[in-house]
Amino acid sequence: MPRGALTEEELDERLSRPTPGVQRALERCPGDVIVLGAAGKMGPSLARMLRRAMDDAGSTSRVIAVSRFSAPAARKEMERQGIETIACDLLDRSAVARLPDAPNVIYMAGQKFGTTDAPAVTWMMNTVAPAIAAERYAGAGVCFVAFSTGNIYPLVRVASGGARESDAPAPVGEYAASCLGRERVLEYHAARYGTPTAIVRLNYAIALRYGVLTDIAAAVWRGEPVDVGMGSVNVIWQGDANAWAVRCLAHASVPPFVINVTGRETVSVRSVAQRFGELLDRTPRVVGTERDDALLSDATLAHQRFGAPTVSLDEMITMTAEWVRAERPLLGKPTHFQARDGRF
Repeated sequence: MPRGALTEEELDERLSRPTPGVQRALERCPGDVIVLGAAGKMGPSLARMLRRAMDDAGSTSRVIAVSRFSAPAARKEMERQGIETIACDLLDRSAVARLPDAPNVIYMAGQKFGTTDAPAVTWMMNTVAPAIAAERYAGAGVCFVAFSTGNIYPLVRVASGGARESDAPAPVGEYAASCLGRERVLEYHAARYGTPTAIVRLNYAIALRYGVLTDIAAAVWRGEPVDVGMGSVNVIWQGDANAWAVRCLAHASVPPFVINVTGRETVSVRSVAQRFGELLDRTPRVVGTERDDALLSDATLAHQRFGAPTVSLDEMITMTAEWVRAERPLLGKPTHFQARDGRF
């Protein structure tokens, strides 16, 4: 393994490292935190971050991870870390009704890939499941934070710096439309029940095992083409995205507090491929032609509220190159960031 490449244990520790802002948010929003849809790509590290922050503060509050838990090993690892787990189908209204009360809810469930082949399932997961959760955890005594996506915006001119929270949504494709549906469902429940809510529009999280940078680095390493049709992207370290989501507990409001969560830079796919070529001693196979528009978000508000990410773009590129060169494990779940038609 090349010098400097993280081990899996080191990566998991870094992804789940709580920041001072996380500590302050939990002080402002004390009590148990229930994470719905906790077994996805980001949930395990977010739950561990919460547990570590609570332990550091001497808190005995519970972190409760809820998911179908189709992978028993992931559930056992969470429990080993002091995280309580509950197996639950979030589309089962009676099962959700039996979940424990909690003053803080982080909703991470959703479906993206497979939408083209099974759109009905995607709509159920992205609109009905959050409606059931919002009914279960309703009222002024609950802070409800839900993950959404920058896909609810249209493609915007690269020179614009990205879509802002005040821009009108114009989703492309059924996945993006269903995610906007999730937001509208949560807006409705916030207004009806007075539930303080925050909506996190994320794109794209970087965690070495997966992510836009990993997709590009792996293609360069394997000699596969890198399509620059979607010529620009935004990225953020997964640990920072999770930390900012936790901090949104303290910003939840009625109507919902909406925030774009991503890095400040507009990242050129071609330039990143070339940089990976240098770091990996490969010649990138760049194909396609950049357009003047892309899926981009302006995260000025997040940077004003939360400060700069703890991990810079250059650090993410370097760590990703080391990870890929060392042939560390990948999730095998490409982001399909190249898709311009919203089909996933």
